[in-house]
This record gives sequence, C-alpha cells and structure tokens, in this order.
Amino acid sequence: MVKKIVCPALVAAVLLAAARPASADEAQADGPSPEQGKGTASEPPRLRVHHAPVYSAHERRPLTVAIQLENPDLAKQIVLVYRHGEKTEQVPFSRSATPERPYAVAIPEDHVTGSFGYAIEAVGTDDKPSAVFASRQDLHPVVLTRDDALVQEDAALLGVGGRRSVFIARGEYVRFGTSGARVYERPGDGAQSALVEASFADYYYRAEGEYAFRLFNKIVTEIGIRGGAVRGRSVVEGERNPDAFDVGLNYGSPRVRFRLDDAVHVDAEVTTSVTEKGFSGGAGGAILIGDPYRTKLVLGGEGVSVFGVRGYTRLDVPLGRRVIQGSTVEVTNMPHASRAGVRLLADVGIDLGAGFLLSVRGGYQARSFDSGGPTIGGHVQYAF
Repeated sequence: MVKKIVCPALVAAVLLAAARPASADEAQADGPSPEQGKGTASEPPRLRVHHAPVYSAHERRPLTVAIQLENPDLAKQIVLVYRHGEKTEQVPFSRSATPERPYAVAIPEDHVTGSFGYAIEAVGTDDKPSAVFASRQDLHPVVLTRDDALVQEDAALLGVGGRRSVFIARGEYVRFGTSGARVYERPGDGAQSALVEASFADYYYRAEGEYAFRLFNKIVTEIGIRGGAVRGRSVVEGERNPDAFDVGLNYGSPRVRFRLDDAVHVDAEVTTSVTEKGFSGGAGGAILIGDPYRTKLVLGGEGVSVFGVRGYTRLDVPLGRRVIQGSTVEVTNMPHASRAGVRLLADVGIDLGAGFLLSVRGGYQARSFDSGGPTIGGHVQYAF
C-alpha cells in the first residue's frame, strides 16, 4: 500500500522539476530574448510639423497660415506653397511673435483671390523638398468668402472702370474786371508823391497738378494730394503802393475722402503755402451728396491765411454715357482782394476712353455790378 502511494508522488516531482523556468541568472547567461532587444534601442529624433488646416477665409483680405515644429533644426527650411488664380508662389515660414503660432506666413490680400489652395513642404539639408501637408499636385483648397464691404468695394471699383489711380492737370485764367483804389502816384524826378484814384486789373491765373488713389473701403474711399501756383493782381485793402497789388501763392494740399453713407461723402484737406507775404496755412472741405463720380451735389469751402477764402456749391449731372456737365456758384475774395466777388461757372467733361477725360471750363465773375470778366480753363485727367 505504501509503495503504491510513493511511486505516483515521485513521478509528479520529476515532471514539475522539468517544467520549472530557468532562474534569472540562467536567463542572463543565455542572453536577451528578441522581445527584450526591441525595447533597448532608442528611436532617432524626427522633424514633426503640426498644422491646423485653413478651410475658409475672406476674399482679398490678408491671410495668415501658422504651424508648430518639433526638432526644427532637422530641416533647412519650411515653405508654404500656394496658388492664387493661375500663379504659384513659394514663401518660407518665419518666426512669429505669437506663442500660439510660433511659425507663420502672411499672405497679402491681393493674392487671396480666385481659386486658392496651399501645401507645406520641408526642405532638407540636401535642398530637396518633401511634402508634409498636401502637395503641389494636390493643394489643400481654401473656400474664399466675400463680406459686404468687399462687395461694395468691387461695385464702386467697377463704377470707375477698375481704375484706382488718377492724375489730373488743371489750369484756368480768371478776370474780375477792374477795381479802384487810392494809391500814391509815381512822381517824376523831384516831385512829391500824392494820393490819386486809379483803376487796376483784377485777375489771376492758376496751374495745378493732383494725384488721387481710390481705396473704396468702409471709411476712407479716397486719398490725394494737389499742388500748384497762383499768380495775379488784385487791390489789397490798406495798401497805397501799387506794387503790393501783385499777389501770388505756391501751395500743397493733402486730402482724404470719408464715407458716411453710400450717398454721403466728406472731403477734408489742409494747405501749406507761401504767399507774397510769407508762409501761411489753410484748410478746406466739402460734402458730396450722391454718387461722388457721377451725379452729385457738392457744398464746400476753403481758406488760406492772407490769400483769401471761398465758398461754393456745385452740381454735376451726366449728359449721356461719356459726357458730364457741372455748374458752380462760388463766392470768394481770392486772391487777397479787399472785396468778395461772385463766380458763375460751367464745366463740360468728355470721356475719351482708355482712362482719359478732357474737361473745359467757362464762366463769368465780378466784384461789383459794373465790372466783371471771364473764366477760361479746363483739366486733363488720366486714370489707371
């Protein structure tokens, strides 16, 4: 009975000893297993580009594309490749001042138009680019949306034939007739000067150049600058020497046009000038009611220290597709006159095409009921 119990126990002990795993010392002696060898080798660093794709943007508004980089030293350059219309551009990413967007590219507003898409490439030390987001052959598309301001800008630009820049050359001759004054006569040799009544021609002529740029945005629709010269002769109050009646002005006037409403705009300008008396300053402005480039009513005025002031109202009305007629009533004591005069003017402008406009001016003015004279002038305009 004892033999029957011991024999099965001995067999079981032998089988357990054969199945027991090797000790830790034995495993080290045999070397690491293939699975253990896989975990001991370290992974080499790699360039990683993190980018949140841009799916939509405002058309003709500046667009910023940003990325974040891991191990940027492994790439010689990261570039943005984008296509606008039929043209493809390539711009490198640069450091940004915004922590959330450490690397960025700013795309100008005139490139954010038409069919727009982009890709991101990494240029290695071998100067070979590799795609990291989309590709040149398969650009990531961006849907461009248009806001109300852009629609309004396009409509205004279409109204002037897509021409933003304007050059204008103006000139006119203005005669108010004659004015009387008490002056010292020019005595002969040894004679004493005496006060006498005399009549003097009251006139001036003006030459002016102007440049304007049409912005057509929500607030400022146009900026410009004009400059010119005025020369003439006018009775100056309090002067007894006829030589002081020779008057003149050299001036420059920057201008800004503000939009208050689709049908209401305001011009504001300042003037720096040199008169026969020395340096002087001035300012002016106008309210435009209607379409500033077609049918409109203008109420305006300006003044230049010493030289004089003027106020005017003007109505422009198109007479067909290529002709526009303007009528102006002006009250002024320019240039440096002792009395104000009234001017009645008419302008006719003809659109010659290709951006050219020719306008002629005629009119009549007087400072008193018994003396007056004509206005003859015009201007040439080129827009592009």
